[in-house]
Amino acid sequence: MEIKKKIWPEYFEKVLAGEKRFEVRVADFDVGVGDVLVLEEWDPGTGEYTGRKIEKKVDFVLNFKLDDFGQKKEIEEKGLNIIQFEK
Repeated sequence: MEIKKKIWPEYFEKVLAGEKRFEVRVADFDVGVGDVLVLEEWDPGTGEYTGRKIEKKVDFVLNFKLDDFGQKKEIEEKGLNIIQFEK
C-alpha cells in the first residue's frame, strides 16, 4: 500500500540525506511492514507543496498509547525522545 504524508522541508532534507530514518505520526491511518510511505515536502510558510517527494519502504512499525507504560503525565510534561540506531 502507498501512503502519502506531508513533511516539512527541514525534515525532508534529513530524510533525503539519510540522516533521519524514522517518522513519528499520529496513528490515524493504517500502515504496515512492506507499505511505501510517500513523503511530500510541504512548506508551512506558504501552505503549499514544493513538488519534491521521496518514497520509503516501511520495515518496522511500533504503535503505542501515551499511557501504555504508565507514563502519560510525564510524557505530556516532558515530551518524547525518538532514538534512532545506526544501521
